[in-house]
Amino acid sequence: MNLLPKSHKEFGETEYWNRFFKQRGKNNFEWYGEYLELAELLHKYIRPADEILVVGCGNSSLSANLWDVGIKKISNIDISAVVIKQMISINAGRPGMEFQQMDATKMTYGDGKFSVVLDKGTLDALMTDDSPETLATVRKYWSEVIRCLRLGGRYICISLLQQHILEAIVRHFAAENFIVRINRCHEAELKSSENSKDGTAMPVFMVIATKFKAMPKKLLEVSLSMDIGAIQRVDTEEELIETIRSAQKAAMVVSGLHRMSIAGHSEVSLDLYSPSDGTLRYTIYVLDQKGSFGHGKYASFIVPQGRECEWLFFTPEGRRKLLASVNFNRLAIVTMHRGQVYESWDAVKDELSASVQNLAPADLGHDEIIPYLSLGAELGAREIIHEGRSECSGDFIVEDVAGDSGTILRRLIFLSNQFVIQSEAQVKVAKKGKKKMKVINRNYLACQHHLFMTMGVEMVNKFPSRGKSAKKRSPNILLIGLGGGGLCIFLQKCLKNSNITAVEIDPAMLNVATEFFGLEQSEHLKVVIDDGINFLKEAAERGDTYDAILFDVDGKDSTVGMSCPPQAFVSTETLTAVAKCIAADGLFVLNLVCRDDSARSNAVERLKGIFSTVGRYKLTEDLNEIIYCTAEKITEDQLKKIAGEASKDIAEISTEQKLEFDRDVLEEGSFATDIAIV
Repeated sequence: MNLLPKSHKEFGETEYWNRFFKQRGKNNFEWYGEYLELAELLHKYIRPADEILVVGCGNSSLSANLWDVGIKKISNIDISAVVIKQMISINAGRPGMEFQQMDATKMTYGDGKFSVVLDKGTLDALMTDDSPETLATVRKYWSEVIRCLRLGGRYICISLLQQHILEAIVRHFAAENFIVRINRCHEAELKSSENSKDGTAMPVFMVIATKFKAMPKKLLEVSLSMDIGAIQRVDTEEELIETIRSAQKAAMVVSGLHRMSIAGHSEVSLDLYSPSDGTLRYTIYVLDQKGSFGHGKYASFIVPQGRECEWLFFTPEGRRKLLASVNFNRLAIVTMHRGQVYESWDAVKDELSASVQNLAPADLGHDEIIPYLSLGAELGAREIIHEGRSECSGDFIVEDVAGDSGTILRRLIFLSNQFVIQSEAQVKVAKKGKKKMKVINRNYLACQHHLFMTMGVEMVNKFPSRGKSAKKRSPNILLIGLGGGGLCIFLQKCLKNSNITAVEIDPAMLNVATEFFGLEQSEHLKVVIDDGINFLKEAAERGDTYDAILFDVDGKDSTVGMSCPPQAFVSTETLTAVAKCIAADGLFVLNLVCRDDSARSNAVERLKGIFSTVGRYKLTEDLNEIIYCTAEKITEDQLKKIAGEASKDIAEISTEQKLEFDRDVLEEGSFATDIAIV
């Protein structure tokens, strides 16, 4: 039996509804949820003393349910005479329950008669589109609703809030000086999902528009939480509309994830906001993989606080590696956000429970437990050591976070791009008398790409032009980009006789490096506050030369494909200045982080046009690519040999100096194997 209209415009026609109810007979039809799914929210806004008008009542049992729990003054209207006759018969035993055949756009009730006008799906049936004719009809309907409501009365509208409906209802009632609040009806949509064949569920909302006299400021509120007391106030109609649209989009994503696997495709991410203040609290990344795994179909992985910046959790490649390691078909990876308070492991699990459950695949059984994984049963710790502002980089923080095996990592984070670690160092707790204090472990190298930049400096002594019997000379190094000073400190430790000039545009970074990251200037290390490009230009004009020039400069614009260095640093003009400043047997080392293939290719082509040899090494577990450029003509075999000898030297030096870093690359020799001419 086909009970759906041929065109959704038929929803507004009397004949369609007469035909609909004749076909259904006395079987009640519930748009957008049963009474029990809506009761908790409804009874927040409806009281036993209220006089209620239910518009477009259909043959829903909602009015009967309300009457049965003690709300006795209920009037019901519907455009269909067929259904009104049915409902009078069904509710004959409920005195005070009235049913009349009436057009909601032409009601005959007196002004201010009702304290509540209840609309469950009627607006959606009336407002089938946003044509002028439809809008005129809806405005007549709302005009009648407003006329029939008492001062302080509520228009309660249960709707899917399609975009044209959402925009119209919010703007109309805000303009009429109503307090407008929108609640999400979670229970109604969850029930709908259970009953649907494919598990889909559109979000159901309850709009509560309360009639008041003219107010000095519009009151607009929203609650998307299961906790109906968690109300968030917004400033504008646009903000309220966008909040609801975001919830609708998220629901579509959840519905899609329920119905299908995304194995072989990119991940899906969802942001979860605190219902009390609207701040970002969690981000969930959902990934699938094909296969049959012994551990199960679905798990959630909670990233400890402070670890969200690390490659394994921050990058899509890292998260996919994490998925492969846990042996589940689907993994929901949850990151926590800076500035939020998380009480305990169990409290976080409880808070995430509903969201994680909603992201489960359709074939997960109701009795299957979703395991929560992490790097241990701790949430991690984060302590802000310093907050500052730079003219170049904006707001930044220095924070200590808990690392593996009880270690503490100190990080410099620019808040404009707060998932990127700008600088990192290891902190030790040392005793000074009876007091304990934090000190920087100057023997620890946190950033792996600094190791390969250092090996580039060591490679200079292995160039064919130096000759086999040539003694090592103390390298004269120019470093553009100081950051927290980690690379300078490691170069000092590894290449003790080196002379380093570090150029940093931001004086705030020199203060941070000195005060919080253990940088110490000396006769062998000098920091110059200047624009790196300007410094190179003037150095080239003076005829200054260096054995090695290193670029470790981050880009401030996170929207561009090349985040390190900024585009200006790989311009032909700048690279030409670099070439003039490098000794004939010297080396230019560039830390390149680029997701834009075109931008990378253009930068490499410019390098090849200026330098005789351009080599590269791609870090396996990071975004960084280290580019090595020299005026010498070197074959790939020679480059690999030079790299192997340099890595052995660094391994020996670092062992003598008791330097700490990931030694796998040095011990396995993969650096020499994987370095290549481009």
